[in-house]
Amino acid sequence: MANMLYIASAVLFFFMTLWFLVSLAIRRNDIADVLWGAGFIVVVLTSLAAVETASLRALIMSLLVIIWGSRLSTRIFFKNRGKPEDFRYKKWREEWGRYFALRSYFQVFVLQGILMLVVLTPVLYVIGRQDPVSFSVFDFLGVTIWITGFLLETVADYQLDSFKSRSYNKGHILQTGLWKYSRHPNYFGEVVMWWGIYCMALAVSGGVYTFIGPLVITILILKVSGIPLLEEHYRDNPKYQQYSRRTSVFIPLPPRKDKE
Repeated sequence: MANMLYIASAVLFFFMTLWFLVSLAIRRNDIADVLWGAGFIVVVLTSLAAVETASLRALIMSLLVIIWGSRLSTRIFFKNRGKPEDFRYKKWREEWGRYFALRSYFQVFVLQGILMLVVLTPVLYVIGRQDPVSFSVFDFLGVTIWITGFLLETVADYQLDSFKSRSYNKGHILQTGLWKYSRHPNYFGEVVMWWGIYCMALAVSGGVYTFIGPLVITILILKVSGIPLLEEHYRDNPKYQQYSRRTSVFIPLPPRKDKE
């Protein structure tokens, strides 16, 4: 298993470094968002290639990651195409000044690669164990949870992209569909997916200790680079603040009565 991790880490390091150089050439650090899903695919494919045999469970878990990563990277690529650099990266470019290249390499690309490996802990553990344990209730429960999360994220993204594609919605806040019940239903769906994958790892001896993967992605989204940055971006938007008073920030819940 250690050899598999070394190989996967080395390939991922090369992959992220290469795209860091591309980001400098095109002056777009938000290419890192496109790489988020793609990097996971690189890791699981490299890991599968590095082991002699892979269990059916490992193949299924890897396939789920590939499906998620492919959809996410494709969606973000087309979303960003033809538009200015994302406001988060533009802000860092201005704040970091002369140290921008160095800090972006380590704080965006290298750090993102490390986080990929951590979040993938349940999948990498199962691949490395090469343990053909019979399918259990954890597998079926995990797949069911993953499908639920994937549908939530996919539908939420579709609703948001459709809303933004209509010019008359410019300056307005999406408050229908899944967005009526959560301000970030797509993020909720993503977190649910990773806990579903962890649930599958529970079927393998020692898999319970891989909870660090879904826990890290949950913390990242809730406390670091997901929800906090977007909430801060809309802090001075009165329409969004009104929306936030009646809508759950993360878990989909019935809307509260708006209080002025």
